[in-house]
Amino acid sequence: MSYPDPVYFGDGEANVVLRPAGAEPDLRSGATTEGHYLATGASTGGKFGLYRWDMLGPPTGPGPHFHRTMTESFFVLSGTVRLYAGDKWVDGTAGDYLYVPEGGIHGFRNESGDPASILILFAPGAPREAYFEGLAELANTGRTMSPEEAEEFYRRHDNTWL
Repeated sequence: MSYPDPVYFGDGEANVVLRPAGAEPDLRSGATTEGHYLATGASTGGKFGLYRWDMLGPPTGPGPHFHRTMTESFFVLSGTVRLYAGDKWVDGTAGDYLYVPEGGIHGFRNESGDPASILILFAPGAPREAYFEGLAELANTGRTMSPEEAEEFYRRHDNTWL
């Protein structure tokens, strides 16, 4: 393994982005989840996306699924998060990390009823915001999708459910 070829040939730039810890969430899904888009695929030139996912108490989160186009990593910041690690659920606590390659079966849930927070890193930087915003719209309005709508929505956003 070696460093990739250089892509920048200048003398340095003041082009960094700082997001203060107290910034308002970018997404609210019902009363259960707040999402912070720390870095989107668009803001990183498609290299990666990084979100902080705050699950505020009532049980929430996706069951086992996989992605065909991207890797995903989860780092537990606080609380207890149930992580589906390929073939079983395990309790993840602060400092635990789960790496999921393309096709890796995974899921994450806050089943404790207490607040929990994780970082979600995915690469390459797919446009995941539309996926989570679509789910939030359903949670916030109570609207449901027909089976056909759901199949198309999950296919478009590279989620294959087991």
